[in-house]
Amino acid sequence: MDQTEWQLRQDLAACYRIFDHLGWVEMIYNHITVRIPGPEHHFLINPFGLMYREVTASNLVKIDLEGRIIGASAWPVNPAGFVIHGAIHAAIPEAHCVMHTHTTAGMAVACKRHGLSLTNFYAAQLYGQIAYHDFEGITVNLEERQRLVANLGSRRQMILRNHGLLTWGETIPEAFVRMWTLQRACEIQMASEAMRGEDIPIPPAAAEQATHVSLQFDPRFGAGRDVFEALRRQIDAKDPSYRD
Repeated sequence: MDQTEWQLRQDLAACYRIFDHLGWVEMIYNHITVRIPGPEHHFLINPFGLMYREVTASNLVKIDLEGRIIGASAWPVNPAGFVIHGAIHAAIPEAHCVMHTHTTAGMAVACKRHGLSLTNFYAAQLYGQIAYHDFEGITVNLEERQRLVANLGSRRQMILRNHGLLTWGETIPEAFVRMWTLQRACEIQMASEAMRGEDIPIPPAAAEQATHVSLQFDPRFGAGRDVFEALRRQIDAKDPSYRD
């Protein structure tokens, strides 16, 4: 493999370890995928059967948009993973990285009819940027792809109702910082809705200001690169085996 693919493998493996470090894990399930540059539309996904803390650069699996393994792999892939991720990679050329989680806070908000509430600092930075997709069962039906992509539209954050959270970005750090912001908003919402008393709604004008002023998604300011590298340093100090 060329140096570009190897670097992507190390970056993606680091991301899996960061998710594990943050507790964004669901046993051996859920996925983070990244597209490999080139006309083949190949992308990397975690080996099905391994915990996130076991993912390394070399054991990531290369697949095509139909979920077929490219080359050799000691591990299979989860069919439910490439249905969602393959749909977005295929439909959106800029979607180089796609993340999907089943965190407690994310799933709790996904179960609420009103979805993400405009009541906290992080939700305000996502004002008007959240897409929703209704639950159709476990995502193994290829026909669901068109509906999911249509519901996503041009937005880069999605709440899969009754299911979990999804983000995409042009880079791994961008997708990560979008997921971090959405996850943090859900955590605060879950905590505030468990407390007595009324929530204080954020006025739309203030939310618009927060969305436009926030720089964490802006490529001119790294689009998440700085925080991603800071977390990678923590992973390197803890266990750098993801690089193998």
